[in-house]
Amino acid sequence: MLLAIDIGNTNITAGVFYANKLKYQFDILTKNYKKSELIKKLRAFPGISAGIICSVVPRLTLTLQEDLKLLIGKNIYIVGKDLIVPIVNRYRIPKQVGQDRLVNAYAAKTLYRAPLIVIDSGTAVTFDVISKNQAYLGGLIFPGMKMCLKALKEKTALLPEVKLQTPKTLIGHDTKNSILSGVVFGIASLSETLTAKIKQRLGKNTLIVGTGGNIALIKKYSGMPMKINKNLTLTGLKLIYEEKIGEFIKNS
Repeated sequence: MLLAIDIGNTNITAGVFYANKLKYQFDILTKNYKKSELIKKLRAFPGISAGIICSVVPRLTLTLQEDLKLLIGKNIYIVGKDLIVPIVNRYRIPKQVGQDRLVNAYAAKTLYRAPLIVIDSGTAVTFDVISKNQAYLGGLIFPGMKMCLKALKEKTALLPEVKLQTPKTLIGHDTKNSILSGVVFGIASLSETLTAKIKQRLGKNTLIVGTGGNIALIKKYSGMPMKINKNLTLTGLKLIYEEKIGEFIKNS
């Protein structure tokens, strides 16, 4: 069995692959992670033989790696250090690209077709662009929905805290619903406009792949045709492991 871990700014997402399928998946809040917590959650899976980690939170990378050493012993790989994502990287400064963005790009171009845009809606919203030749071209980054809601509360004197949910109407009839509609419809519309501009450069047949916790809201309120794959990063980690290390024994 292979354990894939994506350490994000909001959640640590872990998935166990068995017989080439994702059999078990769970999230832990990044800010609340306690050492050895991962081991406790994975006691039911004594057959894990390897682990692969993608992280955008450096302070937790070593902690999770040490936990996995206690769980597995060896065969633990860090993306960007032990394993390089096998995709041509056209970023001006290649090392500046978040490893999660490269993993998503690699997974999408492997599972689907290019050219394509990967939209990941989480703490931030990221657009990652892959050319028809399957090279990573770069992308865009802007605040996610929850970050926008939090910023409005923290940076203003009178605006209230608003929970992210489905807006009732486009035009809000009170302050909370006005904020909710502004953020959700605003980011969905921004995503639609940016996608259209990118497609003008890549071609009208550019595929849109969506992932991340809030991607369903972007799809619903933008109206864009989009393939949603909520496990894109975990699947990408598995694909990278197989490409770099060799296919693990499917029933081990």
